[in-house]
Amino acid sequence: MNVWHLVTREIAHRRLTFALAVAAVAAAVGGLVAVTGLVGAHGHETQRALVTLEDDVRRITKGLGYNVLIIHKDQDLGEFYSRGHASKTMPESTVRRLADSDVITVRHLLPSLHWKLDWPEQKFPIILMGTRGEVPLTHRDPKKPIQQAVQPGTAVVGHVLHERLGVAEGRPITLLGKTFTVEKVHPPRGNDDDITVWLDLADAQALLGQEGRVNAILALSCFCAEATLDGIAGEITRVLPEARAIVLGPQEAARRAARARAAEHGQAMTREWGTFAAWILRLGVAGCTVWVGLLALGNVRRRRHEIGILRAIGVRSGQILAMVLGRAILIGLVGAVIGYAGGAAVAMAWAARGAGADGAGDLAPLVRPATIAAVLTLAPVLSALASVVPAVLAARQDPATVLHEE
Repeated sequence: MNVWHLVTREIAHRRLTFALAVAAVAAAVGGLVAVTGLVGAHGHETQRALVTLEDDVRRITKGLGYNVLIIHKDQDLGEFYSRGHASKTMPESTVRRLADSDVITVRHLLPSLHWKLDWPEQKFPIILMGTRGEVPLTHRDPKKPIQQAVQPGTAVVGHVLHERLGVAEGRPITLLGKTFTVEKVHPPRGNDDDITVWLDLADAQALLGQEGRVNAILALSCFCAEATLDGIAGEITRVLPEARAIVLGPQEAARRAARARAAEHGQAMTREWGTFAAWILRLGVAGCTVWVGLLALGNVRRRRHEIGILRAIGVRSGQILAMVLGRAILIGLVGAVIGYAGGAAVAMAWAARGAGADGAGDLAPLVRPATIAAVLTLAPVLSALASVVPAVLAARQDPATVLHEE
């Protein structure tokens, strides 16, 4: 007697039992697929949130200001620290050489003429900062500047100058015999910015008799493995042998600590979600296997007398074994198809509801052919494995004993 004929006849005779078994597998597979998909979608959403967090941290730490100072290599540091500015100057074209190089450890290059002096018209000590705005690196996409350029003929002043000298936005000031319009007054910053006057670089060079010269290039280090003190200094001196780089400690330490904390938080969340997904998969597979095995065992027990009659009319034990396993494989396959379709639909609908159209896109791995093939193969195999013990028990039944019980 053909095994598949026995399977189909048994299914036709016990349609409700077969439907319940298929529903059990479909529920297990569907739940596993849905939860796995939602965990994956949540993981993608977490990664996007972490990228946003890192971007926020990057923007916040960028607000700490430049953390690399490039000056002439012959500048005496004792004089530099005591005077508050470098007396040795460099050609303004120096910054273009750096921007056109393959430098990777610094960005946001700001050429400046930084000078401490007494404001003769106001008889007040100030810091004069001339800058033309940041020079972008030619081999990188331009970034939003940390400090905006000052327009020619205008000035930006610190809060103490506004408070002590009455300097106000929109009003003219005279500095070293030349008149400028105050474009902006900075709020209190609690450092020497409060007594600084920012001018266009060309205006500051003309006032100080330093046409075409700068005495400092400010920069921001990248958050990369190469951006160590030695790495930055070595790369700068390779491109600009006449210069030296000084890394400003407090800003750099704060920036690195903040970014490292954000990266550590992101890695911890990724590990937690990976562990959670792995446990969900293990529990789902184990639960599905036990469920199908119990259903198969119950089915065999209920059919003891039918199996005994089949054995009595000449059906071999191997055919009985194949019949039980074939039914289990068919249950697993049909249940996998229904469960996979339902689970994927639920996951996509939930993800789209929670995260918009992009959220459903995070579930793309669920509809890959390899994933579908794996699910449609694994479910029948597990269903068959779960039914091995009930199938062996059915095949080993003694028909005389079973019929005698009848």
